[in-house]
Amino acid sequence: MESRQGLTLAAACLNNRGQSFVQRLKGSSNGSPTPPAYNDELRTRTSADEVRKEILECYALVQKLGKGVVYFGSSRTKSDHPHYLQAMELAREVALLLNCTSWTGVGPGMMDAVTQGALQALKPVGGFKITIEGGTGTNSCVHPYLSDHTYMTCRFFSARKHGFADAGVRDNQADRTAFVSLPGGVGTLDEIFEISTLIQLQRLGSAYPVPLLVLNYDGFFTGLLQFLKSCQEWGTMSAGELDALWKVCNTNLEALEYLADFYGISESDRLYRKTLQDSSNRPSK
Repeated sequence: MESRQGLTLAAACLNNRGQSFVQRLKGSSNGSPTPPAYNDELRTRTSADEVRKEILECYALVQKLGKGVVYFGSSRTKSDHPHYLQAMELAREVALLLNCTSWTGVGPGMMDAVTQGALQALKPVGGFKITIEGGTGTNSCVHPYLSDHTYMTCRFFSARKHGFADAGVRDNQADRTAFVSLPGGVGTLDEIFEISTLIQLQRLGSAYPVPLLVLNYDGFFTGLLQFLKSCQEWGTMSAGELDALWKVCNTNLEALEYLADFYGISESDRLYRKTLQDSSNRPSK
């Protein structure tokens, strides 16, 4: 039976739907974030049906906006950081190349960079927000500028994970999807390895392969790659196992070329080559 307490988060979201992140963060008198009264509610799940209902809502959003490229990355990256700018450029060019929806966690940092890039390409953006972004102190249920019909705020991480997986699964040969990991922390690593495991165990629910790209900007993931290589020496991974799961790319151009090759996109339609070249030749301010 659904309790009154189970409606707490939904009510908080509705009451604050018109407020931006900044307004929510300034909700308390001392300027610190005002956490909504959902902590106790999240500790008690009155029924597995609540989780199931949210999973189905995630699936419905994917069906409405379309499958596409799912991005993972840090919520802490500042907008003036080189990785933020690279992620924004990548998302723009990928959206144009694959003509698809871009999916994110609808939060700050790298997620915002991807959103900005996809909007520059005039392509759809969708996402599954979680009420607290790691390390940011953001407790808002709404996004500052996206329309609320393009994303949903999840109560349960399990439902959110189902949503991301479904957004990246290819239902048919024509679908052009991918999972892309940008530099990030614990949450990003969780998402990378979860998708890797699903691909390895053939649990993504599709006979059509889906690429998983890891963007190793400035060698960000090099330490992780070295650790995974050592796993082969310990006998916990097989030689070539990681290469079969991940495509590690050091630059946006490398990532775009891989996706273009993967989906058989013609040379004449690889417009990103000129765009990236023009960008690299542009004098810095």
